[in-house]
Amino acid sequence: MDNTKDLNQEPLTEGSTEGYRQIKLDKLGALQTAGHDPFSQVRYDRTHCAASIEACYDELEGQAVSLAGRLMAKRLHGKAGFGDIMDESGRVQIYFKKDVLGEEALEQAKELDLGDIIGLKGRVFKTRTGQVTVEVGEFTLLAKILQTLPEKWHGLQDVDQRYRQRYVDLIVNRDVLERLRLRSRAVSEIRRFLDGRGFLEVETPMLHAISGGATAEPFKTYWNALKSDYYLRIAIELHLKRLIVGGFERVYEIGRVFRNEGVDTSHNPEFTMLELYWAYVDYTDIMALTEELTRHVAREVFKSEQVTYGEYELDFSQPFRKVKFDDAMREYAGCSLAELKTMDDLKREAARLEIKLPEERGFGRCLDEIFKEMVEPHLVQPTFIIDYPVSISPLAKRMSAADKAAAGYPADLDVTYRFELFAATMELANSFSELNDPVDQRQRLEYQIADKAEGASELDEDFLTAMEYGMPPMGGLGIGIDRLIMILSGTPAIREVIIFPQLRHK
Repeated sequence: MDNTKDLNQEPLTEGSTEGYRQIKLDKLGALQTAGHDPFSQVRYDRTHCAASIEACYDELEGQAVSLAGRLMAKRLHGKAGFGDIMDESGRVQIYFKKDVLGEEALEQAKELDLGDIIGLKGRVFKTRTGQVTVEVGEFTLLAKILQTLPEKWHGLQDVDQRYRQRYVDLIVNRDVLERLRLRSRAVSEIRRFLDGRGFLEVETPMLHAISGGATAEPFKTYWNALKSDYYLRIAIELHLKRLIVGGFERVYEIGRVFRNEGVDTSHNPEFTMLELYWAYVDYTDIMALTEELTRHVAREVFKSEQVTYGEYELDFSQPFRKVKFDDAMREYAGCSLAELKTMDDLKREAARLEIKLPEERGFGRCLDEIFKEMVEPHLVQPTFIIDYPVSISPLAKRMSAADKAAAGYPADLDVTYRFELFAATMELANSFSELNDPVDQRQRLEYQIADKAEGASELDEDFLTAMEYGMPPMGGLGIGIDRLIMILSGTPAIREVIIFPQLRHK
């Protein structure tokens, strides 16, 4: 019996999928009864991938090849017919013919369902229309699909279902698979870039006794053996700095961090960060490294330094613009840091700008909110915002009086050696000339706790002790890998570049 129409051509309707599954279970049972259990095969030797058949046709014409993959199309009628087999590399057409396979094998081919995984051996040729094809000499069913792939023309379009069943999304939406392959290549290229410049990759704990290194709400868990609360890390920073104290001079880590926040197009509660620290350099060196790294990944992985991101045409080939935090506030918010010294100042300007400030948050958090609302929407082309105020930079070194004077800042303006990189109105990177004065660091962290900053509830005494052993001047950098991939691939939603994004539990 040919079930092609029943299972492979009709659109799915509510309640139909369970009926199709039962038909496939019946097929599986019949195969197993006949001694042809498709799940008994432990391996299948392949000589080629699907994409190589067309790419190397001149060499392979008339030659025998062995392929394996998922059956994605089947057009079998009478004594012959065509299909498509797909593996990670792509698809290639296959041809079933009774004179080659024999009558029994052809009837077995007709019983195949879309989504079955098969292995085959056959000869490479071109059809009369010039289509590169493999004529099947024999085939083996390697895994039987029991579910039903989304209907051909409408596909898997429900966004929530795509993320929940990413495995189906990858099967039917090959652009998703290619995007995630590019993500992996980009991470590998970042590693090669840093390794080639003398950085050492390390791994540090994800469970922290104290939440620190960034301003964010943590996820909390309980360690039974230690009878104590622990936190999933919100940053990698403080352990890497301990390594610099210990004698390493260039270290980095690429790993997951966790922040207990909402989900939107540019935020996911667990995401991938690159953090690095480089002894005896400052934030200007890190700025140059960041620009070089970003441009390198765009060129080597995504093959272009010009990127279309939604309505924006971004150009990473030109030197990135540098704008002082104070100048950006003057231009886009109409107020300077000299005018924003107290909470009353912030409330006054927020009222003028019609910005709702976060409730029960301190000065730094509210100043940052005005910046996010008024400045960030204007930061489209790659732009470094530099010289942030101390109030929102608890781990950055204060700018010296001489450097403030040279930059044109008032003597009483408290700013730091810090930059953030923005593109397409999103923050991509954050960097400091790192604070290495343990006394100043203690005072800043105490202020952060008093200022009710998110996640700041307890001093990390071990980190402060480490600093007292002497931490050299250095530059640090954090880059959100997911956002970087979003921008360089022109992908508008962060969950499209995360393989298994977090979703509300059903």
